[in-house]
Amino acid sequence: MTTGFTVIRDNTPLSAIPRGAVVAMGNFDGVHLGHRAVIEAALQMGKAHGRPALALTFEPHPRSFFSPNSPQFRLTDETNKLRLLAGTGLAGAVVMTFDKNRAGTSAQDFIHHDLIGRLGISGIAVGYDFHFGKGRVGSPSLLVAEAPRLGIEVDVQAHVDIEERPVSSSAIRMALAEGQIADATAMLGGPWFVTGEVIHGEKRGRDLGYPTANIRLDRNCGLKHGIYAVRVGRGQGRDRGKDQERIDGVASFGRRPTFDNGAPLLEVFLFDFKGDLYGDVLDVAFIGFIRDELKFDHVDALIRQMDDDSARAKAQLAAAANAFPTLGAID
Repeated sequence: MTTGFTVIRDNTPLSAIPRGAVVAMGNFDGVHLGHRAVIEAALQMGKAHGRPALALTFEPHPRSFFSPNSPQFRLTDETNKLRLLAGTGLAGAVVMTFDKNRAGTSAQDFIHHDLIGRLGISGIAVGYDFHFGKGRVGSPSLLVAEAPRLGIEVDVQAHVDIEERPVSSSAIRMALAEGQIADATAMLGGPWFVTGEVIHGEKRGRDLGYPTANIRLDRNCGLKHGIYAVRVGRGQGRDRGKDQERIDGVASFGRRPTFDNGAPLLEVFLFDFKGDLYGDVLDVAFIGFIRDELKFDHVDALIRQMDDDSARAKAQLAAAANAFPTLGAID
């Protein structure tokens, strides 16, 4: 492995896989505080034994495989999940393809063939509720029971609570759907963010004095429609998140009911910025919720509201001056 964050996939040759590594295993959607407890356990285990610590995760998300026709609001796509994992101090990630073969693999075969045979792990950290293998038979208790015979160390992390409420990806999705940005941020350990390419829009913002960078989010994005204080990271390539330019702004996510009530679109107005962003890939971190999306009878009323939205966004951003997700580069 290199000194950076390396991604190991199904086709990675055995010679490129570090033997004796410790793994933190999970789906890691959002890489929230519960996930970070598992990751920290793996890091400490690896440090104690002088071994590299890796994340072990699955793509696509198993839920997408088992329910392909059900909308799946993912907190992070594969790339952003890996960038968040790279920001935790892990040496790399093992990304296993979740397909028919993987879904049909028994828990015992997964342990012996994948964990021990192919990866050669010396230890594993998992959350208390993580299950694996055909029929979800594999469990933390199974790993603990098998550990002495396999000669590996197992760490099972309990749930993480905030104000007596368990942290989970589902709870974060619900918070985002309700515009509860502060709650989502607390459970994630940092702002929730999306990444997308700036596309051409109707350019109405220019006429209103608020030119926007328009980004089409995943069609299953469950974020509440409304106005948000945002912080944008501008960079190029897979090193985004490292030495990025950061720009504050205010954003609207929704259907633009005053104009066309069209497909949901994220429209970001950047404060104190002039330039062409078309084709740029931006990271947009959501710092605070300002208000619901509204329909205005007159453009003048909309502009007055946008002035107020901007002032409120600047106040929220000033109160969270350094808030931005910790992202790492991927080899």
